[in-house]
Amino acid sequence: MHALQRTRLAAALILAFEACGQRGPGEPVTVALLDTGPARNREYSDWTIKALEGFTRETGIAVERVLGPESSNEQLAFVSRLLEGGATTPDVYIIDAIWPGILVEHLLDLRPRLGAEAERHFPALVANNVVHGRLVAIPYHANVGVLFFRTDLLREYGYPGPPRTWQELASMAAAIQKGERAKGDEGFWGYVWQGAPYEGLTCNALEWQASDGGGLIVEDDGTISVNNPRAVQAWERAASWVGTISPPEVVGYRESDAQEVWRAGRAAFMRSWPFLAQDAGSRVQGRFDLTFVPGGADGHAMVLGENALAVSRYSAHVDEAVALVKYLSRRDVQIERARATSLPPTVPDLYDDPELLRTSPYYTPLKKAFLGGALSRPSSVTGPKYGEVSRAYFRAVHSVITRQQRAGEAAAALERELVWITGLPAAPVRARRATPAH
Repeated sequence: MHALQRTRLAAALILAFEACGQRGPGEPVTVALLDTGPARNREYSDWTIKALEGFTRETGIAVERVLGPESSNEQLAFVSRLLEGGATTPDVYIIDAIWPGILVEHLLDLRPRLGAEAERHFPALVANNVVHGRLVAIPYHANVGVLFFRTDLLREYGYPGPPRTWQELASMAAAIQKGERAKGDEGFWGYVWQGAPYEGLTCNALEWQASDGGGLIVEDDGTISVNNPRAVQAWERAASWVGTISPPEVVGYRESDAQEVWRAGRAAFMRSWPFLAQDAGSRVQGRFDLTFVPGGADGHAMVLGENALAVSRYSAHVDEAVALVKYLSRRDVQIERARATSLPPTVPDLYDDPELLRTSPYYTPLKKAFLGGALSRPSSVTGPKYGEVSRAYFRAVHSVITRQQRAGEAAAALERELVWITGLPAAPVRARRATPAH
């Protein structure tokens, strides 16, 4: 989106928010919801409209839903602009998993009002929204990095199940790719993922290195740990996939690019998010399943990608805003959303519902992933600096997978850059045996 278009969008949204706060005598209170979830997904949009209508019928509180910008970077920039300006609307924000630490000073502490409700959600999702002891958001829908795999191709090539390790993934992907190309499908690839220099690469690369004991980039104790041999080894391994089991173009792939190859039946494996699982109309419909992202020496590491509901500290309608958050995160509302959309719920017992399991059997491994503790990116410890930290990280990793830098050199340079960005210390060399992955 061009700068002029962004300016016009921001102006239009601000006018919409201002209109939400204006009401005549006797008119019901209207709260504004800034929706930065998968708002342009039709099934999600249709469900959201019905859910908000249900909230209004139940409470008498009207809701004005306004869509934010499309890209995650533009969403964060716009939300930050509103909150830093003390905007009284919107009242409720749908926020990304990496935003709590960035926006903490502008968000209401929900623990006094919704602390009991929070306990009904996956602990790992709740913990991701606690910053300096304050519960700044309530889980709304859950996501975690997963591996999609072609069940038909695994059977055809004699594999009893999906790969458990990165080594097994590379071996299986190469064998299936070779077999499919021998049958005439020259454009078939073993493995697709998100390799463009953006937040998606941060998620992928953090899973690679954390599963091998390569740490969390910046640890919870505030030390920068990324310059270590295990992270370097994980980056080098990923670079070896490019042009062998993954297309050369994968270094420019985002979620939609990988999904396009997958939907066309041109890949055996794909790393992505479970909300893509219900893929009606694709050539692989009914011929795939999903499981944990492969593991390394320290087990599996799957990055958390939730959305959560937050209330602005500057809202003129705090009680009504909290009521909306409570409603949308409720068990009965979440189960209806799970039935209507492919977005995973945040309440653990819903993953045992027989009806949901019939349509979404992948809920079983997802529940294990969330209960096992999905991997959070270091957004809380780095706070407002997280955006710069992530950009430095994915640029360094991208320079390795595109063969512009050696992994060891990139890691050392990244460490120096992160010290400069954050003011945090580099971990002592002897301490660079990183935090075990989950």
